Amino acid sequence: MTAAPAPRATGTAVTTSGEAAPTISFGGIGDEAAPDLPGQLDALDELGWRDLELRTVDGSWIAELPLDRVGRIAETLASRGVRVTCLASRIGNWDSRITADFDRDLTELAALAARAALLGTDRIRVMSYPNAGLSEADWRRRVLERLARLAELAGQDGLTLLHENCSGWAGTAAERQLDLVTTVDSPALRLLFDAGNGVPHGYDGYLMLRQIADHVAHVHIKDAVGGGDRTEYVLPGDGAARLAESLRFLVDRGWSGGWSLEPHLATRPHQGLAADGTAASGFVAAGRALSALVEREILPSAAGWRPEPGGLEQAGVSRAR
Repeated sequence: MTAAPAPRATGTAVTTSGEAAPTISFGGIGDEAAPDLPGQLDALDELGWRDLELRTVDGSWIAELPLDRVGRIAETLASRGVRVTCLASRIGNWDSRITADFDRDLTELAALAARAALLGTDRIRVMSYPNAGLSEADWRRRVLERLARLAELAGQDGLTLLHENCSGWAGTAAERQLDLVTTVDSPALRLLFDAGNGVPHGYDGYLMLRQIADHVAHVHIKDAVGGGDRTEYVLPGDGAARLAESLRFLVDRGWSGGWSLEPHLATRPHQGLAADGTAASGFVAAGRALSALVEREILPSAAGWRPEPGGLEQAGVSRAR
């Protein structure tokens, strides 16, 4: 079964001269709202958003869903005017180790490539492998070897891997992320900046962003207080992640891309927690808090930007339908 990619309902922003203009679209990781696809789409509808990042549906990772099921999902999304911005993989994540069988990751990437084609996306979220007792030098070498191979294969399929600042060798240090993208040196590997991960992992996310911004292609939105084992996730703008500063920095740069909500209020896969519905998940409340934060703390000083349905755009542009 082949399904057409889901369209962007809002079109493409262009300047009066016909050139592309910076735009930022709001969306979210669906299973943070609800385990089932209807619940995920209902949450987006409540917020007026049309971007969906897929991780699991009905408790199954996207790579494990049969292709015919993924085809039906793609048809549903297209009928609702929703596009898939990214697929979240398990490659290199918190539940893996650098010494684990690499064939498992190669198999997952191949599975995701087939599913990405059906869903109309070209982006795959990855991480960079927690250690398993190796020396720092050996850990780095193996991570770079694996991600270079994964990027090579992704590029052959027209995909881009997005490395998230989370668990793994390059997860918590800007210098290592820059080392990663420079050493692999592939257009098929870019960075995903999670604005809230600095709190649980013990670093300043805003300062990290300032160093890696040239390589950031996608953003996750969350906020938190505490740190380490004491971390508690809160509504965007209510925590210690310097979220407003990070988002203002991106807007001031004229950055384009997606801000994908991952509030972790009820769904935290690394802790075995999953939302059981849109109301209990807090997803919609977090989305509204993000919009309020943008209106209150970003737009007043964001020259040339204005809100539009489902995101932000540069003023003085028109939308090609």
